Amino acid sequence: MFPFDVILFDVGGVLLTNGWDTQERTLAIERFHLDPAGFEARHQAAYPAWERGTITVRDYLDATVFNEPRKFSQDEFFAFMLAQSKLLPDGALGTLKELSASNKCMLGVLNNEARETNEYRFEKFGLRSYLKVTLSSCYLGVRKPDKAIYQTALDILGRPPERILFIDDRMENVAGAVNAGMKAIQFHSEQELRRELISLGIL
Repeated sequence: MFPFDVILFDVGGVLLTNGWDTQERTLAIERFHLDPAGFEARHQAAYPAWERGTITVRDYLDATVFNEPRKFSQDEFFAFMLAQSKLLPDGALGTLKELSASNKCMLGVLNNEARETNEYRFEKFGLRSYLKVTLSSCYLGVRKPDKAIYQTALDILGRPPERILFIDDRMENVAGAVNAGMKAIQFHSEQELRRELISLGIL
């Protein structure tokens, strides 16, 4: 018997780069000559709502960047944001593809991401072709590591928590899954992940 019914992957930091994390925002600050402290404060205030899907990218940009006149457009800024999404060096996309080809269990993602960037990343890197379920914060209205997102995932999947494996690079998200009864692995590199999956009888 295969050890899990479902394997859920995080996206940023596991399969792809984090599309709009501190490093990417720093590049935007430099490229568009934004005030670092002011932009970061506005980002921290607006970003949770964007990731939960309660505001749009236009709302987010109005609140964080276009709160004053700029010499560049929202489309130009958003194109820069999207360009920061790249394949993660030593990421787990190859492992995801291998598991998908084996067809031994349901594969999905459980990730924090705003709707517009989430759909761009899924399309750009062809992720949906490997997945059966996409449990993204922008669709569920709640973010990791809030315990409600794990319970919602369990409700949707309809599987016992111990039959679900979750892979994430952030320890607080791993801990949230474990507290919900799932098996969870903190991702560091594809090589290390593969060793753990072999030990669990998955590969």
